[in-house]
Amino acid sequence: MKYLEFPTPASKHAREYASDFKLANHGLQHLDRVYWNLPTPALIEESVFRGEGHLTSGGALVVNTGKWTARAANDKFIVDEELTRDKIWWGVYNRPVTQENFNSLLTRLLAYWQGEELFVQDCYVGADPNYRMPIRIVTEYAWQSLFARNMFIPIENRDALKNHVPEFTLFAAPSFKADPKIDGTRTETAMVINFAKRMAIVAGSMYGGEIKKTIFTVMNFLKPLENVMAMHCSANVGNDGGVALFFGLSGTGKTTLSADPRRKLIGDDEHGWSDEGVFNFEGGCYAKVIRLSAEHEPEIYSCTRRFGTILENVIYDPASRKIDLDDDMLTENTRASYPLDFIPNSLPEKMSRTHPKDVIFLTCDATGVLPPIARLDMNQAMYHFISGYTSKIAGTEIGLGIEPEITFSACFGAPFMVHHPFYYANLLRSKMEKHGTRCWLVNTGWVGGKFGVGKRISIRHTRNMLNAALDGLLDNVEYRTDKVFGFRVPLTCPGVPDDVLEPSNAWGNKDEYWSKYDALAARYIENFKLFESGCPDEVKKAGPQRLVRNY
Repeated sequence: MKYLEFPTPASKHAREYASDFKLANHGLQHLDRVYWNLPTPALIEESVFRGEGHLTSGGALVVNTGKWTARAANDKFIVDEELTRDKIWWGVYNRPVTQENFNSLLTRLLAYWQGEELFVQDCYVGADPNYRMPIRIVTEYAWQSLFARNMFIPIENRDALKNHVPEFTLFAAPSFKADPKIDGTRTETAMVINFAKRMAIVAGSMYGGEIKKTIFTVMNFLKPLENVMAMHCSANVGNDGGVALFFGLSGTGKTTLSADPRRKLIGDDEHGWSDEGVFNFEGGCYAKVIRLSAEHEPEIYSCTRRFGTILENVIYDPASRKIDLDDDMLTENTRASYPLDFIPNSLPEKMSRTHPKDVIFLTCDATGVLPPIARLDMNQAMYHFISGYTSKIAGTEIGLGIEPEITFSACFGAPFMVHHPFYYANLLRSKMEKHGTRCWLVNTGWVGGKFGVGKRISIRHTRNMLNAALDGLLDNVEYRTDKVFGFRVPLTCPGVPDDVLEPSNAWGNKDEYWSKYDALAARYIENFKLFESGCPDEVKKAGPQRLVRNY
């Protein structure tokens, strides 16, 4: 935005890295100064100079995103047009707006931005050169431009920047408000994607995650059309080349568990699985940092003290500039955005030419009844993938309170899925069958009782179980068949007490445990009714069975 009438730190270099494909090609006219592809130090200088954020003692930039401290999941819209209409999974997460609605919104935004200063980041989404997509992120704030630079794959070559032509462009306009009466939106906040025009608008929200997830939604639509499985998962690779994928909603442990010093990190949130292997969609990480532990999450913890990191809504002391990761005064959903190479064991290529050996579904069971780890056969894998059972953790979406909210999120990422869940499930199944991929369900939620009664399972135990699974140490142990879900649960695991593997052991009242387990099975069954039509019988039968006898 146009804050000042005198030079800012980067004003003399604003066009140094400009593309020949100008903003006028997007309809933007009569702008003041445009800051093109500024590097990290320049963007941080601009942010501080403009009062957008403050440097903390470790060097990270802390910013406040105002009233929007999480995603507004119900405010995402897709333009209903002929080219894509029959491919969209219309519903609560993919709400339609007309082409006229979008044109009205865009026209008013273009007028609103006249005379203003803007920041541009030209970058790629997708680390694999065979599948990457050139994009452009246009923002009002310098720190948002840094966010785009952190989260996507920046272009360092001057000639490449000069010749950059985006295949998709996103306008991030936090100060611009949608008008529901004119624009067909629900509120003044709106994330609107137009696949025909290859353009998206994020209006009325300053939360950085909206930029990231809008581009992820775009990739979730486009890449499966190229036979690339788009996945809401983290990924790492072992010394033997075996890739592991960690599916799960925010707060289930994707970032923490994939940042394993024993394995190389491919990425922490969004990936594609092609015929050639697995690749990161992003170039950075967006980690939840509330009550982050230096002992249990040392790699991520150290990133909160580095120059180049953005800390969203983290509390700090203005005098000492020391941050307090335990303070949730603004939100439970405090975040850190940083380049992937800030993680010491990250894979520089952000991709692997080997295929996943293991798929892990992370579920945060707030009822405290699911086993901590279970082996799934292929039909069970499809059932649990389509179901996407977990709990939404406080703060990750607008309107969530302190207590986790039980939810079913298809494909472990329903808010970002554009095709029908069957489309992704069938694509995942074909790739898993082709490459002999194993599947595990891992519970990172509560044991000994529901939230407020039991406690969150030890991250040390979870890591030991995952290590054993990925290293093949659970291949030859004895298993029991779970009498509710039918999946196989190991009776022993290196580094984990045997009684931990049987969750009922932590419940003082066994009758209550089985009653809660049966209730969870009922919720699974009721939710899956939404997907039964067209679903193969063998997948439907892979779900839980209600208990018919006394507990």
